[in-house]
Amino acid sequence: IKSNESMKQQIFNDYVDEVSHIFGIDKEMLFTKNKRRDIVSARYLVYYLCSLRPMSLVNIGDLMMENGYSIKHSTIHYGVDRVKQRILTDKDWNKSVKAILDEV
Repeated sequence: IKSNESMKQQIFNDYVDEVSHIFGIDKEMLFTKNKRRDIVSARYLVYYLCSLRPMSLVNIGDLMMENGYSIKHSTIHYGVDRVKQRILTDKDWNKSVKAILDEV
């Protein structure tokens, strides 16, 4: 049996793979301080998906840090909220989230 930490790491990695594929970006881009809209949206989507597992803000922050990206918990929380709003107003986002959840 895998430890809880390694399970969360695997789930996180799967989400990173799926999100970067859907957005058509290199997954390494998610862990750079790049502010390009598509990269920020993809990063927020990873936070959101992880929060559904449920992973805490601390877990998500630690997993991002393991990939070299330092992030404040308030920013993770903000990103999760932004995706929640997007899902309510954009059918394509809703479809993409469902597809990822079915895949992982």
